[in-house]
Amino acid sequence: MTATPPRIAIVDDHEAVRLGLMAACAREGFDVLEEAAGVAELMARLAGRSVDVVVLDLSLGDGVPIADNVRVALTTGAGVLIHSIADRPAGIREALAAGAAGVVPKSSATAVVVAAIRAVAGGQVLNNLEWATAIEADAEFAAVQLGRREREVLSLYASGLPLRIVSERIGIAPSTVREYLDRIRVKYVDAGRPAPTKDDLLRRAVEDGLLPETPQPSLAHA
Repeated sequence: MTATPPRIAIVDDHEAVRLGLMAACAREGFDVLEEAAGVAELMARLAGRSVDVVVLDLSLGDGVPIADNVRVALTTGAGVLIHSIADRPAGIREALAAGAAGVVPKSSATAVVVAAIRAVAGGQVLNNLEWATAIEADAEFAAVQLGRREREVLSLYASGLPLRIVSERIGIAPSTVREYLDRIRVKYVDAGRPAPTKDDLLRRAVEDGLLPETPQPSLAHA
């Protein structure tokens, strides 16, 4: 059975970039639903259709904060991949904190960009050099101090394991795992980096180095 090609939307205020990405996606058999110069324009063109990946430029020049553009793009049901020259660490961090799945530089080879799009379409959160550099270079990035057991719970749960399996792995009751997760979420809220969902916890775990390798797509929420 042939897999359904991922549905892609491209947002960049440079037409040449959009056309180049569209051509690359077409060669891979991706279904490019729409391309636009801004997120508002994209939403109007999509007219409620869902997509799998929105490839989003970090600096659109539309005056809209990048975090807001990411959040609106996420309402399409897509994963958001930032395609940028990656020279604004604070902006990259804002995009990631708002829910973007990762960053790929515009200087990357086409094969790298395509692989990143495919990964995000498959539900993965990218863990790459641009992500790490943005975090390390941003003086406003608030680290969260987690205890040993909290780090253990977070790394297992955020990697995709159901809560029940986490409790079995560590040897504590499921209710105790929930208590740890509640405390972890409170700490992230206090640091200005809320993580209300399991996918958010995955992002925080990657940001804080608890999952150094590219994590697998999250399993069903426990």
